[in-house]
Amino acid sequence: MDKELNELETELKGLLQQIEQSMEKEFQSAKVEEITGVNMDELQKQFKDSLKQELVYENLNPEIQNPEYAYDSDSGFDLRSTIDVLIEPLGRTLVPTGLKFDIPLGFEIQVRPKSGLALKEGLTVLNTPGTVDSGYNGEVKVIMYNTNGKSYQIKKGQKIAQAVLCPVMCGSKVSLVNKEVQDKDRGANGFGSTGI
Repeated sequence: MDKELNELETELKGLLQQIEQSMEKEFQSAKVEEITGVNMDELQKQFKDSLKQELVYENLNPEIQNPEYAYDSDSGFDLRSTIDVLIEPLGRTLVPTGLKFDIPLGFEIQVRPKSGLALKEGLTVLNTPGTVDSGYNGEVKVIMYNTNGKSYQIKKGQKIAQAVLCPVMCGSKVSLVNKEVQDKDRGANGFGSTGI
């Protein structure tokens, strides 16, 4: 009985401490707002929004759904085909997406396979990840490869790949220097040197 009372007392103390901390934060926030006239919740929201990277796109084919992230936690958004196209067994083809992007300097779009399409249908992006440089503003097209021994029909509007906006060091930020490369702990050990 004493043990249960002690546990309950400890739990209540913890809850009271959490309530006090919460009230202290609210008081501080109200005090800052009173002194500065700045709403802390609004300021926090503006700060979070300022951390978002804007990616401007143009949809050349209004019949095709605009790109969007399915979940806030997703790193990529889907690219869709603007045409019906048959890919022969072990064949490859260039599939238009109807999208153009204004990619900010210091970023690239990486075009990657859809995992479900790769697993269920054996369809992949041949040059994965495909790179769309910030200087390119033409229509994004995807090199699709059929790994199967049977043909595959891509339908207009079907999700074919995913695009991920990634920061990169572009040519204007890199200085290529031709000189002897110093040895490091790994050396030239590659291609399975750490095990398969």
